[in-house]
Amino acid sequence: MTGTSTPIALDADFIQDPYTFYRRLRTEAPVREVVMPRGLKVWVVTRYADVRDALANPALHKDMRPVQELFQRHQTKSATNEFGADLSAHMLNSDPPDHTRLRKLVAKAFTMRRVELLRPRIEEITDNLLAGLSGEVDLVDEFAFPLPVTVICELLGVPQSDQDDFRGWSAALVSASAESVGAASMAMSGYLRALIDAKRANPADDMLSALVQTQDDGDELTDVELVSMAFLLLVAGHETTVNLIANGVLALLRNPDQLAALRGDPGLLPGAIEEFLRYDSPVNHATLRYTVEPTEIGGTTIPEGEFVVVSVTSANRDEARFGGGAETLDVTRPAGGHMAFGHGIHFCLGAPLARLEGQIAIGRLLDRFPNMTLATNADNLRWRNSTLLRGLEKLPVRVD
Repeated sequence: MTGTSTPIALDADFIQDPYTFYRRLRTEAPVREVVMPRGLKVWVVTRYADVRDALANPALHKDMRPVQELFQRHQTKSATNEFGADLSAHMLNSDPPDHTRLRKLVAKAFTMRRVELLRPRIEEITDNLLAGLSGEVDLVDEFAFPLPVTVICELLGVPQSDQDDFRGWSAALVSASAESVGAASMAMSGYLRALIDAKRANPADDMLSALVQTQDDGDELTDVELVSMAFLLLVAGHETTVNLIANGVLALLRNPDQLAALRGDPGLLPGAIEEFLRYDSPVNHATLRYTVEPTEIGGTTIPEGEFVVVSVTSANRDEARFGGGAETLDVTRPAGGHMAFGHGIHFCLGAPLARLEGQIAIGRLLDRFPNMTLATNADNLRWRNSTLLRGLEKLPVRVD
């Protein structure tokens, strides 16, 4: 069938609780037209089987260069502040063969073997941060954010003195609010261009210097590709891991039986990380796709020239895949099968790094502070104003 219902407008209630909305859609209209908070009209896919298929469907395109007309047609609000071209020409916004070429140039830096070599430094950063925690703290600001941002900035070669600026730009760029996106986009683009020029003039032992000099069978990244690749690696390399750590800790504190099970058997930790990724995924939905011809998903035909949003958060709570306990946290659940890192050719390149950081961060946090508790009622917690990411604004805890 072809959907013709009036689109549902997503609002602030959706930001704070997407699960109630998705639960209803999976039952009533698993492929449904909605209007995102910034005014873009899209089709959202919510069931696990449909999400998995859509993520690997080559009929759904990702190259954002030719779709300005689509944005104008489907934008229901005035939205002039969008990502600049310098930040958009990366792997997540490309299709083969461009995607294949771009991913090949950076994939070798994120193999499990290369990531494992980072373990001692990640442990050192973690221990230093934990040593500075005392009394009541905001775990997001003082632990979940600085750990992955320090790791990815050191990996890429971003000076420590610039990390606070970078955090502000990144937060604005993934926000559901359009007000500051344009300014943040220009600032981030200008900063990365200057940093790349500096690496070209004075190469160092870091990934950004390596990308500047990278050649593979005579291929190399253009200046625009370098800027957008650096942006993708920096933002994706920390934003999602911040949420993995904070969301995972909150899930444990709200489920003391699961916290006790994990404390009783630390060997459950790798599987527990997968469960945190499933239960409260750091990413709400995958980045935009669009149709270039009528495309059927889950029995609904989406017309040509429509945007499609694939909800990994909804898929990860689908009872058809995860059983009657899909809405509950279970650190003993068999690991795997979740869609938190995506599926298909765009599967998250940084998954090994995120998993390692999550295991070290949460494992050592629980070891150091066995009596950690929430320092506020869970109902007072607020989620960041983003439809792309699922992350807390703050997580107040008492650690001693």
